[in-house]
Amino acid sequence: MNVKISEIIDCIETIAPNSYQESYDNAGLIIGNKNDIITGVTICLDIKEEVIDEAITNKDNLIIAHHPIIFKGIKKITGSNYVERCIIKAIQHNIALFAAHTNLDSVIENGVNSMMAQKIGLINCKILNPKQNSLKQLITTIPKVNTEDVMEELHRVGAGNIGNYKNCSFRVLGTGHFRPVNKANPTIGTIEQDEIVEEIRVELIFPAYLEQKILKTLKDVHPYEEVAYFITSLENYNQDVGSGMIGELEKPMLTEDFFHYLKQEFKLQVIKHTSFTKKTIQKVAFCGGSGSFLIKNAIEQEADIYITGDIKYHDFFDADTKIILADIGHFESEIHTKDLFFQLISSKYQSLALHICKTNTNPVQYYF
Repeated sequence: MNVKISEIIDCIETIAPNSYQESYDNAGLIIGNKNDIITGVTICLDIKEEVIDEAITNKDNLIIAHHPIIFKGIKKITGSNYVERCIIKAIQHNIALFAAHTNLDSVIENGVNSMMAQKIGLINCKILNPKQNSLKQLITTIPKVNTEDVMEELHRVGAGNIGNYKNCSFRVLGTGHFRPVNKANPTIGTIEQDEIVEEIRVELIFPAYLEQKILKTLKDVHPYEEVAYFITSLENYNQDVGSGMIGELEKPMLTEDFFHYLKQEFKLQVIKHTSFTKKTIQKVAFCGGSGSFLIKNAIEQEADIYITGDIKYHDFFDADTKIILADIGHFESEIHTKDLFFQLISSKYQSLALHICKTNTNPVQYYF
């Protein structure tokens, strides 16, 4: 079965749309032609020369990484640093480079943080810091007799999903007034005659990135030649998208036991942490990668502990005896992302050659 790079991109971005990435990020296809047929895929956390060598050995022409190899503009590509050398080697060997970064961090299901939650065994998980301005509202009117058919299709493409509820809408019965003119081809009515039709006004919320798909569906299935609709941007928090997560252990654990458990599950060599100001742990907040910016959110939501990476010296003071902070390392908190990519792709493309990178790309070493 021939699979194009674009198909794998769609597979991942259906779960983690590119529009969810942060402004500083550079997720997506970075190098390569999306229409190329895939010979094999190497999955990694970071792209380094050794990773590209693995792909060459495996005859893979696509590398999927969590961290983008390019974060900012490059004016020269001379091989003066590892980024430039990776770019050169990838192009020379016709290897495409793709990254899903903060967009994959931001989703509540099948994302980086949800994998952390599974490893820790948490329940009742929710986004720690929900994202604003990622939702829109569709308002339209539909002839009463056609409403259910149109709504079924709108729901099918993602309109009307709110948290744990689907097929959500608000509906009001009313009357539509119009007069077909000139070259109109009305479904209902006669040219140059006023018409009154029993209609349903419907309102639905949807993720902003689905706008074009939803509008196309609306126009395809709506019976009217000219479809009247309104799209409004919402400032509501999207409870399914955002930074970090928070959940609960089924039963409280003694703090020291929890740290031993955490070290074991994430295969950690060391954990940097604040004082054990809590005797037991049950409510756990966490964020893969660099998550110091969410310490305040974890405290506000009364978490017993906040787990992340890259906590700076002065950030540890912010715990202020209200919470335990645990820095397990940036690499260590996200290494499971390789398994996440593998599961997402293999569940849909069983025959595709997938190789999880064997190279340890962690630049941080520990001396004991």
